[in-house]
Amino acid sequence: MTKIKISACQFKVEPINDFDGFKKQVFSLIKDVPEDTDYVLFPELLTVGLLTTFPNSEKFRETDMCKLDEFTQSYKGFFSDLAKKRSQVIIAGSHLERRGEDYYNIAYIFNSDGRFVEHKKTHIFPAEANWHTKEGNDLKVYQIGPAKIGIAICYEIEIPEVSHILSGNGAEIIFCPSYTFTEYGFWRVRHCAQARAIENQVYVVHCPMVGEPGAPIKNGFGRASILSPCDTAWSENGVVAEANLNEHMVITGEVDLDELYENRQNGAATTFYDRRRRKDMYSKFAPFHSSKVKI
Repeated sequence: MTKIKISACQFKVEPINDFDGFKKQVFSLIKDVPEDTDYVLFPELLTVGLLTTFPNSEKFRETDMCKLDEFTQSYKGFFSDLAKKRSQVIIAGSHLERRGEDYYNIAYIFNSDGRFVEHKKTHIFPAEANWHTKEGNDLKVYQIGPAKIGIAICYEIEIPEVSHILSGNGAEIIFCPSYTFTEYGFWRVRHCAQARAIENQVYVVHCPMVGEPGAPIKNGFGRASILSPCDTAWSENGVVAEANLNEHMVITGEVDLDELYENRQNGAATTFYDRRRRKDMYSKFAPFHSSKVKI
């Protein structure tokens, strides 16, 4: 049996004075992550609290989110060192970063040796357009750590094709860092994360940003969770572990990769194969008959 231990760090954003203040917030959570955890996940736009380090930040507009790029090298260096020191894979949420003339919402996976790979968010939430954010165009599955993993940042989990492509290319766990400003937004992401787990027969780890920091930062609302398909190998509701609402805290759960493959073959619902089994039928109907995307 291939057991994987996962920790989700539900981060409560607060005003801070400098980058050291941000590091202290991270340390306050990572100390509660077990040493034998394989994967550690932080929320989307993890560095957003750093906006409050600028003078007169309470007067910032949405376009000033781009100022977060000034902390890019500090952010990368900090998490690279932290992953190496702890010998763990850390998905350090995401960070708004400038590339050329454009800005991208980028999630970084820091390997236990300090090296890292990136995923640019491919579907930005409509409000993100106000930050001059561009969309990435790549979906990759990574063999980093003991599992095959993929990233779906917040709104990406609401787009079924993203997780379908990731699972079709071998992803066993999909990590979903998120930042939702309302209870409506949280439940959209949470319900979609559960749906993606069921329809693709994968594990989904959802980790939201929380807190009420005040201007210029929007409130975060959420409840981190580690989710499985709803079938007899797991709990009835598919929840492996779940945080308290809106608290600065860590949850840890263990999942079994072998159970996924057994469930795909012999589960009560075999959606991973069945949604591919009828692809000839789908091709007769819009939009699949005119789409270049393989299903």
